[in-house]
Amino acid sequence: MKSRRFRDSFRYAAQGIRAALREERNLRFHVCAACYVYGFSLFYPFGRAEYLLITLMVCGVMALELVNSAIERAVDKPSPEHDRAAGAAKDMAAGAVLVFSAGCAVCGAALFLDFSVLGKILAHYGERPLELVPLAVSLVLAWRFVRYGGRKSGGKEET
Repeated sequence: MKSRRFRDSFRYAAQGIRAALREERNLRFHVCAACYVYGFSLFYPFGRAEYLLITLMVCGVMALELVNSAIERAVDKPSPEHDRAAGAAKDMAAGAVLVFSAGCAVCGAALFLDFSVLGKILAHYGERPLELVPLAVSLVLAWRFVRYGGRKSGGKEET
């Protein structure tokens, strides 16, 4: 019985992540950004420590986005009146995501702002311009995923 509850807890967590990916544009943005970060990291001579740091930052931002979304759902009321405490809780949760994301941006700049590597990236695509096609296609697909998620483009917009 305990192992079933333990197993169910993973299933519920996965359902929560799927729901957030469907409904939360910011989480979808962070997922796409993480994919590009990992992709471009292949141009850098990163070792285990750098990849661990990147993974901690990616997981931290996504975890805070999930917590932020959970708080928003928990304090939202069906009535149109705005409860001050609920609004403050939502703003603080969003602020937590912003603070952590800003810290990650600083760490990312420290890791990735190497002009010699950036030059190598430009040279790589300059020598292989056809490789820009899949990159451009991925950017369009990422934009559609962030903007619309798993629904059709005519679906209800999130706020």
